[in-house]
Parts: sequence; structure tokens; C-alpha cells
Amino acid sequence: MEFEVWWLLAIPVIFGCGWVAARLDLRSLLSESRNLPASYFRGLNFLLNEQPDKAIDAFIEVAKLDPETTELHFALGSLFRRRGETERAIRVHQNLLSRDDLPQADHEHALYELGHDFLKAGLLDRAEEAFGRLHTGAYAKAAQHAKLTIYQIEKEWHKALTEAEMLSDLDPAVSYRKEIAQFHCELAQEALQRKDVDAVTQALDAALKVNPANVRAPLLRGDMLLAAGDAEGALRVLRTIEQQNPVYLGLAAKRLMRAYEALGRAPEGLAVLSDALRKNPSDDLLEIVYEKTVSLEGPEAALKLMRDQMQRAPSAPGMVRLLEAHAATAQGDTQTDLQLMGRLITQRTKSLPRYVCDQCGFRARLFYWQCPGCNGWETYTPRRVDVPAAS
Repeated sequence: MEFEVWWLLAIPVIFGCGWVAARLDLRSLLSESRNLPASYFRGLNFLLNEQPDKAIDAFIEVAKLDPETTELHFALGSLFRRRGETERAIRVHQNLLSRDDLPQADHEHALYELGHDFLKAGLLDRAEEAFGRLHTGAYAKAAQHAKLTIYQIEKEWHKALTEAEMLSDLDPAVSYRKEIAQFHCELAQEALQRKDVDAVTQALDAALKVNPANVRAPLLRGDMLLAAGDAEGALRVLRTIEQQNPVYLGLAAKRLMRAYEALGRAPEGLAVLSDALRKNPSDDLLEIVYEKTVSLEGPEAALKLMRDQMQRAPSAPGMVRLLEAHAATAQGDTQTDLQLMGRLITQRTKSLPRYVCDQCGFRARLFYWQCPGCNGWETYTPRRVDVPAAS
């Protein structure tokens, strides 16, 4: 019973201590708030009301009254950069960096923000220099990511490789295999244009060593072998894509047919691609299968192909080919009407985007290994997506 009485006595004491502490904190808060200029609160109010222009003016006034407010300078620089006023953002962050009394953590923060100002302004050399000064500290890894972005913009693939490999070593939990393999493929593409076979082979071997699932490497190797007249070797390499990732076979279809035709085995090539089309419908694959069916087997066979295909996987490009096949076997006004319908659908759909980025949703008419929207690698599925025409 005595224990319970003590508890009853302790409760008011604990409550009283909490009340006193709260009053002290409130007094401290009120004291600090009185020291802040009225412009600071006006700026906050403008920000809350989504009036960034007025907020910037108010914060500039505070910065003039109290130059020591580093956090406010960071906020101003960020606001300027978001509004596209990169020159003003650069001046704000350079002003911070010129202060001798700036703590090391704030110095690194200002340097990092300055790098992003230069990047936003398109001053890539100066951005690289700013990020390159952040070797250690809280912003070192983020600065390396920014440099990797810069090297990709500049198409400096050797530097991008080095940076991505360093990031992989810093954080083994994050995989950069896909990016590193694509950088090797970019180097192979450049070497292919120079007709440097040894450099192409070396780059593609490196790409597949890093990422054996990379599909671009066998495509480029197929191009190299076809250019060298080795159709058998090209065929052997390109056929691996069907086992590796059949979704990408549409990208290899024209190359495969070139190899089969060079070997005098065009009917066999058509049979292989037709079988692949039945297993993995693709408009890109359909294009080459339809064209070769017309040339090798005739319009009746092409019409049957398109009827079967439209039942399995209907699409706008497939409908155009179906109308074209019907027109090829029709006569008189019926043929004219079918041709007119085909042209109309083609005009309505030819400018529409057909590929969609899985990462950011960016739509494009052409297939890209690197998304123009988010700069992600291998984010496009090489399978066209039908987009309805705008009304």
C-alpha cells in the first residue's frame, strides 16, 4: 500500500518538471524568434503559399541584414537554380566559398551545390572541376555520381568506365554492371566506325565479362562479322540472342536475314524468324518476316501470315500490313479502298512514340539503349507499344 502512495506523490512531481521544461523551451524559442528579422518569416510564408519570387526577395533582404546565415544562402541558391537563374545561384555559392570562417562541412556543401549550378548551366568543365575537389567527406560519393553523369553527357566513355568502377568499389551492394557493359559497347561502337577490329573485339569481350546478359554486345559483334564477310560467324553469334533474351530478337532480325541470305539459306532464315514471331510477337520482327514472306512466298502467304498474326497480337503496324496484304490480292475499287485505309492509318501512327521507358515513362519513336529522359540504361523494352492517336 505504501508503494502505491509513493507513486501517487511522484506523478504530480513528474508532471511539474515537464511543465517547467516546456516553459523554458518555449521561452528559448520565443527569444530566438525575436532575433530573426521579419523578412525571414515573410519569406517562409511566401514559400508556403508557393510564391517563390517574393520568397527570394524576402530572403535576399535577410541575407543582407545577416550575412552569417549560411543555411539561408543554401536555400537561396537552391531556389535560384530551380528557377533557372543559374548565374545568381553560382554567385550565392561562390560567395559562401569565399568566406574564410566557413566550416569544413558547409564548405563541402557549397562546393557540391556550385557543381550542380555549373551542371545546370551547361558548364560541364567547371562542374567537373567542382565535383572533382570533393575527394572525401559527406558529398564525395554524390559528387562521383555527378561526374559519371557529366562523362556520359560528354560521351567520355573511358572516364565514365573509371568512375563507374570506382563507385562499384565504394558500394559493392549497388550494381553498375549494366552501365559498365554499356560503356564498353559504346567504345566498341566507336571502334566499329573506325573499322578497328581488335578494339571492337576487346571492348565486346569486356562488356560480356562484366554483364553476360548484355544483348547489345552480340548485336555489335554480328555487325562486325557481317562487315568482314563472315556470315556463318555472324549467324552463330546472333542466334544466341534467341536463347539469351528472345524479346530482343526483333533488333537482330535484319542482321539474321542478311546472314542467311549471304549463305544462300533465305528460306531457312524466314522459317526461323517466323517461328520466333509466333513465340514472341514483335512489330519489329513482324516487319522483316512480312517483307521476306512477300518476296519468297508471295502475297497469298503474306495475307495468311498477317491474318494469323493479327489474331494472336493485334497492333496498328500489323493492321497496316494486313490491309497491304489484302490490297495485293484484291482488284479494282476494293484494292484502292484498302490502299487508302492503309495510308490513312500509317499517316496517323507514323509520328507516334512506340517505345516506353520502364523507369520514367519517356516515350520515343526510336529504340534507345540509354533513355533520353532519365538517362537510364536498358530501360526500353524492344517491343513497340501502341499509342492511340490524339483526338
